[in-house]
Amino acid sequence: MPKAPASEAAVDARDEPAAKRSARLDLFKFVPFQLNRLAAEVSSALSVEYAARYGLDIPEWRVLATLGFRHDACSAQFIAQCTRTHKSTISRAVTSLMKRQIVERVENEDDRREFRLRLTRQGVTLYEELIPRLLRKEQEILSCLSAQERRDFARLLGKIEQGLDLVQTSEEADAKEAY
Repeated sequence: MPKAPASEAAVDARDEPAAKRSARLDLFKFVPFQLNRLAAEVSSALSVEYAARYGLDIPEWRVLATLGFRHDACSAQFIAQCTRTHKSTISRAVTSLMKRQIVERVENEDDRREFRLRLTRQGVTLYEELIPRLLRKEQEILSCLSAQERRDFARLLGKIEQGLDLVQTSEEADAKEAY
């Protein structure tokens, strides 16, 4: 194979760093990074509403929220799947909430070896008190968007979830017993 003239070799050498530069990842424009950062910040902003006043941490809130929107008791595994939180983190949160009498274990009628979780009366009261505060905080976070942008954002998030084959409704989650 004949050697390229010096001028062509110089052009190829100049193009190589440019190609490598264009292949670099700008994290601040990488959607998975943006979504992760956004989720962490929103979660942190919401935690202000339940941490100081109610002494709940984020995993405890996730347990409370999952049990609060369901009509039936569910397993800790369901909560871990639903919230995408490691099962050991959920287990610690459940233990803490049980000590505080916010969550209780009930026997699974279909399999007596398994226990399910549900909110106690105190847990239901706490959940019902928290929801309006968290909905107001959600509106505050989304206030930088117009009403149409909020609808578009919700639709687009749903489309991404659907593309990832994620459960999108409570009814779907209950039917599949999974998230």
